[in-house]
Amino acid sequence: MNTATKTREDEARKTCEHSKKIKDYRRGEVYCAKCGLILENTVFDFGPEWRAFDTEDSYKRSRTGSLLRDWKLSKGLTTEIDRYDRDIKGRVVPVERKASLYRMRKWQKRSRMATSLQRNLSVALPEIDRMCSYLNLPKNMKEEIARLYRKCAKKGVVKGRSIEGMVAAVIYIISRQHQSPIILEELEEVSGVSKKKIGKCYKKIRQNIEVEVPINKPADYVSRLASKLDVSGKTIAESYQIIKDVEDKGLATGRVPISVAAAALYIAGEKTNDPKIPKKIKSIPGASRNIIRKRKEEMEEVIK
Repeated sequence: MNTATKTREDEARKTCEHSKKIKDYRRGEVYCAKCGLILENTVFDFGPEWRAFDTEDSYKRSRTGSLLRDWKLSKGLTTEIDRYDRDIKGRVVPVERKASLYRMRKWQKRSRMATSLQRNLSVALPEIDRMCSYLNLPKNMKEEIARLYRKCAKKGVVKGRSIEGMVAAVIYIISRQHQSPIILEELEEVSGVSKKKIGKCYKKIRQNIEVEVPINKPADYVSRLASKLDVSGKTIAESYQIIKDVEDKGLATGRVPISVAAAALYIAGEKTNDPKIPKKIKSIPGASRNIIRKRKEEMEEVIK
């Protein structure tokens, strides 16, 4: 752009005092929305050169790869040299090239396990995938769990602890952050590691990494317990109201949150005539049936 053009643009900006501007990529211009004065005439469009009229057409025409995934070993960016020895058209590779492909395949596997961090992640990430599938956790939570575990592995927090225990501790932290806490008894069953060891791994993570872990509340356990007990939406709504009334009167203070949530579901089930709760309430991990009945009696007195 020459000096004369720059001077004309500067003069145009000075004469136009309006702040609202419109970019016209077809003509490559920027003009004022009120007076129509052209402020720039060399605007470049950095978007795609193709057009799409619906979402399906956009997916077909786009040439970008898949999203980065922390729960995958290479975050989804990898090149596989398969063992079938065939080219892109499906034809068999000549014999003289098979030896070179074998060497490339061997060194590719070795390069992925070159460091202790990569070897640790190669075991931990499939374990995260397995536990999250068993616990029916959504993909966004699985992504955050893998991200936090990678952070712990890079800082050396996982050294000296079992991978299953560290994974369980990370799942416990992320589930509490999402206000859907998973009970230690469930994690013990899934991981095969005792609650005591999971607790030690949890403390080690808290000591070495800055992670905010909110306090558990009875309302956080309702949705997870309700899905296990297979109760109606009316019962769930009623249990939330019962927990709110109990918390306002201070009865939930000092009690185990899951026992309060289970007792609230029990009372709500009786109000809405839900027959499934009395039969299934004894199968809740983390709170015995006697404690739930005791909490139920205390809460009924307060509500009355």
